[in-house]
Amino acid sequence: MDCPGLAALPATLAQQWQQRSDQFYRLAGEDGAAWFDNRSEDAAWMEEVKAVWVCSEFVATACAASPEILAWLFDDGHIGRSFNDDDMQQMLAARLADAESEADLHNVLRQFRSQQMVRIVWRDFSRRAALEETTLDMSRLAEAVLQAALDFLYPRACEELGTPVSKRGKAQQMVVLGMGKLGAYELNVSSDIDLIFAYPESGETVGGKKALSNQEFFVRLSQKLIKAIDMRDANGFVFRVDMRLRPYGQSGPLICNFNSMEDYYQTQGRDWERYAMIKARVVAGDREAGKTLMEILRPFTYRKYIDYSAIQSLRDMKALINREVQRKGMAADVKRGAGGIREVEFIAQAFQIIRGGRDNRFQTPSLFAILDLLDREQMLPPQCADRLKTAYIFLRDVEHRVQAWQDRQTQSLPVDDVGQLRLAYLMGFGSWQAFSEKLSEHRQVIRAEFDNVAALREDKKEQVEVRPPALRVWSLLAEPETALVSLAELGFDQPEVAIASLQELAGSKQVGSLSAEVRVRLDKLMPMLLDRCGEMENAAETLKRTLLLVESVLRRSVYLLLLVENPGAIYSLVKLCSASSWIAEQIALYPVLLDELIDERTLYSLPSRVELEDELRQQLLRVAEDDLEALMDTLRYFRRSHSLRVAACEVEGVMPLMKVSDYLSWLAEAILSQVYSQVWHETVEKYGRPKNALGEEAGMIIVGYGKLGGIELSHGSDLDLVFLHDAVSNGYTDGERSIANSTFFTRLSQRMIHVLNTQTASGYLYEVDMRLRPSGNSGMLVASLAAFEKYQREEAWTWEHQALVRARAVAGNEARIEVFNSIRRDILCQRRNIDQLRADVLKMRRKMSEHLGSKGVGKEGLFDLKQDAGGMVDIEFLVQYVVLASAHQYPEISRWSDNIRILEVLQQTGILAARDVEVLTSAYKDYRSAGHRLQLQQLQGVVDAAEFASERQKVRAIWQSVFGEER
Repeated sequence: MDCPGLAALPATLAQQWQQRSDQFYRLAGEDGAAWFDNRSEDAAWMEEVKAVWVCSEFVATACAASPEILAWLFDDGHIGRSFNDDDMQQMLAARLADAESEADLHNVLRQFRSQQMVRIVWRDFSRRAALEETTLDMSRLAEAVLQAALDFLYPRACEELGTPVSKRGKAQQMVVLGMGKLGAYELNVSSDIDLIFAYPESGETVGGKKALSNQEFFVRLSQKLIKAIDMRDANGFVFRVDMRLRPYGQSGPLICNFNSMEDYYQTQGRDWERYAMIKARVVAGDREAGKTLMEILRPFTYRKYIDYSAIQSLRDMKALINREVQRKGMAADVKRGAGGIREVEFIAQAFQIIRGGRDNRFQTPSLFAILDLLDREQMLPPQCADRLKTAYIFLRDVEHRVQAWQDRQTQSLPVDDVGQLRLAYLMGFGSWQAFSEKLSEHRQVIRAEFDNVAALREDKKEQVEVRPPALRVWSLLAEPETALVSLAELGFDQPEVAIASLQELAGSKQVGSLSAEVRVRLDKLMPMLLDRCGEMENAAETLKRTLLLVESVLRRSVYLLLLVENPGAIYSLVKLCSASSWIAEQIALYPVLLDELIDERTLYSLPSRVELEDELRQQLLRVAEDDLEALMDTLRYFRRSHSLRVAACEVEGVMPLMKVSDYLSWLAEAILSQVYSQVWHETVEKYGRPKNALGEEAGMIIVGYGKLGGIELSHGSDLDLVFLHDAVSNGYTDGERSIANSTFFTRLSQRMIHVLNTQTASGYLYEVDMRLRPSGNSGMLVASLAAFEKYQREEAWTWEHQALVRARAVAGNEARIEVFNSIRRDILCQRRNIDQLRADVLKMRRKMSEHLGSKGVGKEGLFDLKQDAGGMVDIEFLVQYVVLASAHQYPEISRWSDNIRILEVLQQTGILAARDVEVLTSAYKDYRSAGHRLQLQQLQGVVDAAEFASERQKVRAIWQSVFGEER
């Protein structure tokens, strides 16, 4: 049998073969020697044995002490395969079937471990197994022995001490968390296993000689478990067990209940423990309870916001590593030395800590999965992830070669000539020098990227310059006269207003109670903010708006750090706050949006409609189907982040008004489509599928009215919606929990409104108005298309047909949307009594003026852009009237739902004169643009009457020519 990956032994190493051969014949006994002699006739096999035994003293000794391992490996074919979880557990369970005592348990576990270790090391050395296969085998071995030991010990402990139960009488079992490389399925060939023990609830044992607390029971069980795995006897040990990662470390209890675990991590957990918890997973014990525990611990590990404090943690670790590297001999350590294994792990974990709370793709213990993700998301330079993986595999292979020599946990390179030659040979190099050069190359790759991720401020080429007056102001608030002078030097238009805002913040209880660490962050940030605010024309007002954010994040100081670390984000923040109080309020309410300010390339560049829809789809794929809270949070962040970006584009003049409304409408449609899809799936799973008259699966469409229907959404607009379905009205769904079709669609609609309307910590998604449905608030929440058509033909008021002009289907099945479009077109194209139509429209307009108009605002020198004579509503009513009056003769004018395109068609058909269309279109755009600007400043849609006097007069003239009366 040819050894797949090893060349012939160098002469220096071949000389050691005799020592290994003598040891085997001395210890193996007659049967073992006879088997070996018979097999040694295979020259290729003998070359492989020589290479492995000479390079691993541990394997050679294990084979000599238990020669049956060789037959098991080669005669039974186990050398050629990995073992899955079931293989390991079933094989171990069979060997423990006759075990009666803990001594028997210890013997079986150690013998099993020895056998498996020989197989794993042999496959690793001979290149039959790649790194990931080797570490997975090792991790499965550790899991199998832990579970087998627990299965053996727990029932015997219950017989002796009684069964631990909760206060409600539920039996309790322990949970074993694997940390570090065990948790990540990346265990070394000679590694400690880092464990944390827990049990669900406090209580007492029942059925024993005397009642013990659950804590005492599980402490005793934990001690027995550790002894079974860790204790060294004549047969060696199984795994060295390290419990130092548990709460409170070595000074803490050996095992805690879930409540104690949660309390510890929420109140005392440290940054390094968050890094450790990334790789935690349940490796033995009660798996269901373990899922609950992991859910409890997840908020500690992964914050819901983008957590840039991880960068500072990484820097602290970098400083520690640098100090360690300076110690004697540390440069030869492939794990802890510069450019070592640990630095690759820290790179991945930093991104996991930063992003994992918002993106569950980062919530995986697998290093390679994270590196691949970072590459796909372009968070590392091109090809960097591949270089890191290649370097990491090389270093882990080196680690295994030095550990498997004597089954010792070491990461230090050999210093003796023979040891160096042995390692170079195993790694495929002809000399130590050639190996060392390649090792150095890989370590330089790792160190360079680690330095890039964890770069210290003083290492950066671009220094942030803050003008001296800005540095003085924050530190001299107790001397207001001096601070006022400095604010004036910075360019503040109202230094007194600015100083009052600063003093109010500095004197607040929140600032007074800050920890020293957070105070340092605030003191770094404030001069940077002041410097930037001073550059704005409305500097004092900008500062006041910006301080709303500062105040809102004092308890979540990671956002202070985010701004300190990203001066470009400060500039974007100040610029946007200066331009819009609405934007400032949104960021203060939802500081998570600060992440959008980091990269101006994405802040001022918006995706296409298709890209927008695809981005939302991709984000929702990361949300578990049954996690409603995560779904709602994802949707809310998506809406707010894109709303912020489009607002930024608007205030910067990157995007004109029409495009802003288009984008906000696309955004709403994408969200509605995904909410419908998610809720549809959930409702069908519960009740089965409704059917239509053709026996096909029925469905629902969502019709947008008003601004959504007219593609005129603005910031903060609510959604006027109508839900329609095509199911058989008296039919039932086909599920096991069958319900009436009408009930199905009512519950579907209620669920959608719940997702959209519910106020969560992330706010609401959209306010939904359903009053435009047939019969308004007294009508069904969702109607059939047939009922909708009947209502529109027989019962609808003229104003409802006016509303239909601006209606369009925004989500749902394309075939059903076509049915709705046909109904809408037919209704709009009905021949109407012109006199009655004119009277109805005028009556409704007068009614609106009485209830919604400004009642004389125009006389006071002000103009309500929407409601006053010659304003937006007049233009909308004009358009709607003309469509309803003329569509029977010109059906093409019923096609569009937005005023601008309707006006274009009215001109093309000659219904309105070109000059009138130009007046109405220009005025409508100007009014909307002014309204948007006012909305971004959180002001009412009212302007000085002189501003649009000419436009108003022209619109009123057209109104009079159409309706025959003045406005």
